[in-house]
Amino acid sequence: MMFVAAAAALIAGMVLALARAFAGPTVYDRILAVNHIGTQTVLLIAVFGFITERPDFLDISLLYALINFIATIAVLRYVKRRRARTDEQP
Repeated sequence: MMFVAAAAALIAGMVLALARAFAGPTVYDRILAVNHIGTQTVLLIAVFGFITERPDFLDISLLYALINFIATIAVLRYVKRRRARTDEQP
């Protein structure tokens, strides 16, 4: 029962982060909110695997964590390069 409450709390946190992703004043706030949603998703997959007694889900959550990390770094580098190009142009 406690793990169901943890899953509900994770989903509530994801909803709040989604609201922040839409309302973020800067692009970095939005990226951080999306990264937070990805991290919460990793935790949710792990909790769901524990609830259903399937340890395979831990492997899936680790893979999702790696994909989330790489995607966040890629988006940040893209935004950084795009800003550098717009700052150079007169």
